[in-house]
Amino acid sequence: MFASLKVLTLALPLLVSNLAPRFVVAADYDPLRVSSSEVIFKDWTVKDESHAREIPIRVYLSAADPSSVAVRAPVVLFSHGLGGNKEGSAFLGKHWAARGFVVVHLQHAGSDDGVWKNTPPRQRMEAMRTAASIQNYIARVQDVPAVLDQLEKWSADGSDHELKGRLDLQHIGMSGHSFGANTTQGVSGQSARLIGQRYTDARVKAALPMSPSSPAEGDPQTAFGGVKIPWMLMTGTHDGSPIGNQTPDSRRKVFPALPPGDKYQLVLDKAEHSAFGDRALPGEALPRNPNHHRVILALSTAFWDAYLRDDADAKTWLTGEAPRSLLEPDDVWEKK
Repeated sequence: MFASLKVLTLALPLLVSNLAPRFVVAADYDPLRVSSSEVIFKDWTVKDESHAREIPIRVYLSAADPSSVAVRAPVVLFSHGLGGNKEGSAFLGKHWAARGFVVVHLQHAGSDDGVWKNTPPRQRMEAMRTAASIQNYIARVQDVPAVLDQLEKWSADGSDHELKGRLDLQHIGMSGHSFGANTTQGVSGQSARLIGQRYTDARVKAALPMSPSSPAEGDPQTAFGGVKIPWMLMTGTHDGSPIGNQTPDSRRKVFPALPPGDKYQLVLDKAEHSAFGDRALPGEALPRNPNHHRVILALSTAFWDAYLRDDADAKTWLTGEAPRSLLEPDDVWEKK
């Protein structure tokens, strides 16, 4: 069951020094400050017998001795994009875990890196398009409750698992990039007209889709008007994709369709699709901006603190002027 363990050291002093000229702290709250420079990750596999699937997960958490952990930690799930895996977007898992969250990166069979790894280069794009299917979308949104069910068992008092007593499963957030954003939207309130049913999981209390998608058919208001929990959307002015027919404009149609109340949107200037991942993607032309990751980490952390920890200082920071001190002149920050 236990596959690997690594200790991850964050370059915190360098990160903070690089941020200092741009970042204005509101009161004492700072979403980029971490109490420990050390987190660990562990790999396990969740077996979903009801759907005959195995779901690899990578869990980032504090390196503190479990016996010394007095308070259960809120949980954030992360779903990778098409062709990715549980190892992607590690910068998110590391930082959120260093802030005291337990972060669970899911890997979705059928739309993970197995789609292209053993495929000849000329056939990879077609293989990826085939994998971006309704069937794989359904498999993904079913993976989420399967993982949450398993986390409940592992964290229960009678468990002998290493996660016993470490998870606050009353406070769960969900995030993901691209196809992972679709997955996040699906389990946190979006109505899918093509499928004819909702996959909302009430255990998810806040959602953060990165590179969100408008519905393939139907009106965005119908798709997103029933969202009842806090959402934060993140996208970029050049956040297009050759698969799925999403454009920078279509991604920005989601936010206006959301009902008001605890809804946020960040649009990073000159950010391409890969801005929310670890590395550039083939075909992208613009240079990566180091400030993008700093903004993503700060705003996402404040969002989780505000809505998974009910941290009043975090919400004050998030809804005030502090976020704009991080942004560049042409970045867009919206809330309603």
